[in-house]
Amino acid sequence: MEPVNLFDLAARQSQWLAVRQSAIASNIANASTPGYTANDVEPFEKVLDRAAVTLAATQTGHLGAETTNAGFNVKPEDPDGAIMPSKNTVVLEQELMKAGDVRRSFELNTAIVKAFHSMMTMVVKS
Repeated sequence: MEPVNLFDLAARQSQWLAVRQSAIASNIANASTPGYTANDVEPFEKVLDRAAVTLAATQTGHLGAETTNAGFNVKPEDPDGAIMPSKNTVVLEQELMKAGDVRRSFELNTAIVKAFHSMMTMVVKS
């Protein structure tokens, strides 16, 4: 078993967020393209479920869990019955909400990495 590296996990999530941001930007850019199908990336939780990272209990009272992280699949979105007059499935309001989620996730990821980096440097200095 390998140790779970928080910095590696944060880097993988940043990569996933960049791929999702690109898919959202493509959807917005093609909002008026006739017949365009909106795309999205599978949730990061599913990416983690496929990877070979496992958490282990260090003591008998601790909980164990299994998580994984692998590649990112961009797939067409479920149209949910919303088809625009141009016969495409892009709903700008939904895409802008997703873009906001990506921004908040990037900020959270960065804040967590910054906090752990500070803790690591404090330990090394002492």
